[in-house]
Amino acid sequence: MSKVNFDDFLKEELAKPSDTAPSRDLWPGIERAIAEPAKTPLSEKQYWPKVTGIAACFIAGLLAWNVSMTHPEQNTMRDLSVLFEQQKQALLVQYEAQPALTNDWQQQLDELEQAEQAVKLALQNDPENAALLKMLAQVYQQQLDLINRVHAPSWQQI
Repeated sequence: MSKVNFDDFLKEELAKPSDTAPSRDLWPGIERAIAEPAKTPLSEKQYWPKVTGIAACFIAGLLAWNVSMTHPEQNTMRDLSVLFEQQKQALLVQYEAQPALTNDWQQQLDELEQAEQAVKLALQNDPENAALLKMLAQVYQQQLDLINRVHAPSWQQI
């Protein structure tokens, strides 16, 4: 069907009289719905418990936000330290049966731990310092790399 034929067909169909009637008379129901006052879905008894619940949830959310935002940088430092300690302990357990390739690796690890403590001390004085947080993460990564290199050097892996 081409566009011209479709346009003509549409005009003809719209020009025909339409005798579409509903199967029953709907006007009494429409008049009754307009005349009656609208019923409120919430009665007085249902209104206040819902408002109280919403207010309690809002207050709990504000309290949780306040606690989490008290010292976000200290939380970041604490979370970073906890994550690192878990990774470090997992590596040490994994490699406890393997002999270390060097004898002084424990001394190097102690030096890195001293650097970690120095950065943590500096972070207590300036907890918002992003450079110090980055340095702490780098010290942690150096400790993990040291443990990996001493127990599983890359030249032994295939």
